[in-house]
Amino acid sequence: MEDATMDFETVLYDVDPPMATVTLNRPEQLNTIVPPMPDEFEEAVMLATNDDSVKVIVVRGAGRAFCGGYNFGGGFNHWGDRISTDGKWDPGKDFAWSTDRLTAPTPKFMAIWHTHKPVIVQVHGWCVGGASDTALCGDLVIASDDARIGTPYSRMWGAYLSGMWLYRLGLTKAKEYALTGKPLSGREAADIGLINESVPFERLEATVRERAMELASIPASQLAAMKLVVNHAYENMGVSSTQVLGPILDGLMRNTPDALEFIRRAETEGVRAVIEQRDGLFGDYSQAPADQQPDPSHVIVP
Repeated sequence: MEDATMDFETVLYDVDPPMATVTLNRPEQLNTIVPPMPDEFEEAVMLATNDDSVKVIVVRGAGRAFCGGYNFGGGFNHWGDRISTDGKWDPGKDFAWSTDRLTAPTPKFMAIWHTHKPVIVQVHGWCVGGASDTALCGDLVIASDDARIGTPYSRMWGAYLSGMWLYRLGLTKAKEYALTGKPLSGREAADIGLINESVPFERLEATVRERAMELASIPASQLAAMKLVVNHAYENMGVSSTQVLGPILDGLMRNTPDALEFIRRAETEGVRAVIEQRDGLFGDYSQAPADQQPDPSHVIVP
């Protein structure tokens, strides 16, 4: 096994032919997205793409979650120089940065869409916000039954980024989840066709490996051809234009009066307080009963 973990701060990269595994690796922070994760993620996918011993790429998260989405502590200040001027949000800088394929986080996570090699995304625990935008860019998405996949930003402070919720669901369900931000369990997500498969956590890693070996038995050029034709069908349906609009709306919705008050309260009263207000009526995410949240004992150890 080739181990390139020393090269990255926020991801692990391992090769065990014919698989390469990219692991989001901020387990104590639920693998929330901060710089330089998008750049390192893209670089790891590129390494796998250029490695002739790799036929299938697996993406997963370390610890008890796939990913908790973008870290909004401090109001997104870890990208402050890209989106603000003199300490104030600059909409011109924000849209220019967030829609640039060379600099923006979403296109970097879309590396798993653009690589010609098949990508299996392994989801457990929380997969919310920008994490779901990323996971759904994979070719196959396999989750544990108790995983929770959702977009809490639908209620406050964001908008769809990759648009994959829209393209994986029909109009009826896409509207429902876009407007409510309700989460789904892994089992529910599989049942409505948002993801491919859901299995008990104890079977998750083995199932992902089984699917990877099935894909690896097929000629690489055949896999590339079939991925290309499917991807281009969806490109013709507007994936790229949706991904221009999404980040622009995301920036705007992070800076409405309601959103600014949300961040002010998070800074003064704590994130827990604003999350309780946002989700209390719905009774989900952290406000859900324990049996409607991921099992915290389900941990992925790289």
